[in-house]
Amino acid sequence: MSAIGDLSQVPPEFLDALAGLRQARCRSELRLDEIPAPSRLAPYAVALGAEVLQNAQPGPLPVHGPARAAFQHDHPEELATGRFILLYDPEGSEVWDGTFRIVTYIRAQLEPDMGNDTLLGSVAWTWLVEALQNHDAGYRSAGGTATRILSESYGSLADRVDTIDIELRASWTPDSDSVRKHLEAWADMVCTFAGLPPLPDGVAALPNRRRN
Repeated sequence: MSAIGDLSQVPPEFLDALAGLRQARCRSELRLDEIPAPSRLAPYAVALGAEVLQNAQPGPLPVHGPARAAFQHDHPEELATGRFILLYDPEGSEVWDGTFRIVTYIRAQLEPDMGNDTLLGSVAWTWLVEALQNHDAGYRSAGGTATRILSESYGSLADRVDTIDIELRASWTPDSDSVRKHLEAWADMVCTFAGLPPLPDGVAALPNRRRN
């Protein structure tokens, strides 16, 4: 995570946070890459882009969505995408109620029956809360929005199947400078959005770069 420039000018608190992110561990289906971080939200920031791919290894089928069909093909398919952004302001922020702020985005396609569930938004938020709790990632001042997106095709594209996506945008303030658990919790949540069943064992080290 060297995109922030001259590390000699970076506060040690933020360097420690970066080191924690590098030590994070996640499932092998999740691929993470550093992406350009927003420059106007905070003096210091780092951003990661994520995608969940079909696991080529034998294992339990996904529990919902196109993920189940994708596991029947030879080539990996994208099941969910997301962004994880860590912001740091040494002066602190009244809005954040702290010096660090985590901003996230996740999107995944769902089966029509699940996508039409009126409780889907609250379910998506529950996935976030439970992931943070399961990883003992303390937080405060959390907020977010869940959106269902219906895509319908017409005219020459009328033969395409209608799709429903769930999109969750959320942010929260970690209770401490240790952000590794927050990235691990978020990574698990992206896998949940992709329809992957829980996997308590067999986690893999976080790759530095996406493999081709």
